[in-house]
Amino acid sequence: MIREATKDDVEDLARLFDDYRVFYDKESDREAAVQFLTERLSNQESVIYLAFDSDNIMVGFVQLYPLFSSTRVKRLWLLNDLYVNANCRGKGFGEALLEKAKEFAKDTNACGLMLETAKTNIVGNNLYIKSGWVLDEEHNFYSWK
Repeated sequence: MIREATKDDVEDLARLFDDYRVFYDKESDREAAVQFLTERLSNQESVIYLAFDSDNIMVGFVQLYPLFSSTRVKRLWLLNDLYVNANCRGKGFGEALLEKAKEFAKDTNACGLMLETAKTNIVGNNLYIKSGWVLDEEHNFYSWK
């Protein structure tokens, strides 16, 4: 089952969110995860969908942030976070979350979704291709820290 997160989900979601951050070599910090997620949902700064297994245990999530495309004069969504518990990978939860994100983008009349992942994230990169995402080889993306 996939459904949108509410503030009531934050405590359970923070466990997965913390695991996600650790996956990307960040220090575990459950308190910071709770605070961050609470702020995003309270301020309506992101949309989060949750995946549950047949026992109604939360096993994954996808977090989307709103952006805008000036050239297309439409909303664009940044799929910033996608995570499925390691024990539940390969069971379709990631694909279901990606499909829900696509459905949400269509429902909000967005011009599309974009995401970034590490080149070393082989499982994720394969999942995105399998799910119909296209690797952008025409544009350079830069970051500033």
